[in-house]
Amino acid sequence: METVAIARKFSGVVRFLRGIRPGLAYLTHGLEARWVCPAYSGGLLLALAVFFFAAATNTLAGWLYVISGLILGLLAIAANLTRRHLQGLVVERRTIQPTMAGETLVMEIRLHNPQPSMKGPWQLIDPVPAGLGSMTPVAIEALAPGQTRLQSYRLTTRQRGLYSWPYLTLRTAAPLGLFWSQGEWAVAARVLVYPQILALRQCPWLEALGQGWGATPTDHRSWDRPQEGTTRSLRPYRWGDPTRLIHWRSSARYGSFRLREIEPPSQPTSPILALNTTAPWSASDFEQAVIATASLYSYLQRQGWQARLWLPSGPGSAQGLRDRPAVLTALATVLPTPGPTLASLPRSPLVWITTSGQPTPTLPPGSGQIRWGKPQLSPSGSQAQNCRWINSQRPLIDQLEADGTPPQSALLSGATVEKELPQPQV
Repeated sequence: METVAIARKFSGVVRFLRGIRPGLAYLTHGLEARWVCPAYSGGLLLALAVFFFAAATNTLAGWLYVISGLILGLLAIAANLTRRHLQGLVVERRTIQPTMAGETLVMEIRLHNPQPSMKGPWQLIDPVPAGLGSMTPVAIEALAPGQTRLQSYRLTTRQRGLYSWPYLTLRTAAPLGLFWSQGEWAVAARVLVYPQILALRQCPWLEALGQGWGATPTDHRSWDRPQEGTTRSLRPYRWGDPTRLIHWRSSARYGSFRLREIEPPSQPTSPILALNTTAPWSASDFEQAVIATASLYSYLQRQGWQARLWLPSGPGSAQGLRDRPAVLTALATVLPTPGPTLASLPRSPLVWITTSGQPTPTLPPGSGQIRWGKPQLSPSGSQAQNCRWINSQRPLIDQLEADGTPPQSALLSGATVEKELPQPQV
C-alpha cells in the first residue's frame, strides 16, 4: 500500500511539472527577449549567492558577505556583456527563389560585424511556417571585427503556398555562458512554393481531345514567327505601298506594278485549363486537382500548345493566365471557395477540372472534363462524353498517362516530379 501511495504522489508531481512547463517556457522566452535569463550555471551561482548571503545574515560573518557580493557582481557583469553581445550586428536575408513542393529550399542569411570587438557565437532561430517543414536552430561561430559570414540552412517544403514571416532570432550566452539572451532582426522572408509538376510522358486522353481544337501544336509554334498569310487578290500599285508586296510575275504580265492583298492568318485556338474552385472539394482532392492542372499545363506547353489557366475568381478570371510564372503563382496560392454554379465560362475549348457532386455547366465545343470521385451516370444513362474520372486512392500520374475512357486515376506517391522552375518576374 505504501508503494502505491508513493507512486501516486510521484505521478502527481510529474503531472504538475508537465502542467507548468508551458508557463515556464513562456517566462523563459520573455526574460530572454526583454533582458536575460539565467543558464544552468548562472542559476547555480545565483542560488549560491543567495545561500551565502542568508548564511551571512544569520552568522554575521563578513567573509560570507564578501563571497556573496563577488558572485552577484560577476553575475551582473555577465548579464550586461551578454546583452551587449547582440548589439551592433548587421543581419540581411538573401533573396529566396521560388521552389516546388517536396523540393529542398536553401535559406541564406548574411551576418556582418562592424564593431571593433569579437561577437558571438550565436544560435540562429528562424520561425518558419509549418508548411515549410521544421527548422533546427543553427550554430553560428563568432565573428571577428569587420568579418562577414554567409550562413545557410535547408528546409524540405511540404505544401504549396505563399509563406511569409517578419523576423529572425539570434540567441547567445556569450561570453561567459551564465545568461541567455535573444534579439529579433526585422528581415522579412517571402517564400513561394509551387505545386508539384508531374513529368507526364504522354496523355492520350488530352491528345485525343486536342484533335477537336482546330489546330495542331505545330501551328502554335509557327504562330509566334513572322508570317504574311495567303494572297487574296492583286491590285494596282499606289504611291507609298511597301515594295515587298509587289507580285513581280503579274507586274511583268500586265506591264504595271501589281500589289498582293494579304489574307491575315487566323490565330490558333488556345486550350484553357479551367479549375473549378467553387465546387465542394475535399482538401486532399483539391491538392491533387492543383497538381494535375500544373502538370497538364506544363505538358501542353511542351507539346507546343499555348495553354492558359482560368479560375472563377482572381487574376485569371478574365481572359486567363498564359505566362508560366503567373500560372504557377496562381496555382500556388489558389484555395477552394465553394459557391453557386458559374454563370459564364470562356468561349475557347476547356479542360474542365472539377469534382463530383456539382452539375456540369454548358461547355464550349471541343471541351473535356476531369472529375474527382466515383464515376456517375448522366440522365441519359451513359457516362459523360470526354470525361475522365480520377480516383484519389490511386497514383495520379498513372491515371493521367493511361489510355481509355473512363480513364483511371491516381495519387501522388511514387510520381516523378518535373524539376524545371520558372524564374520569378520582378
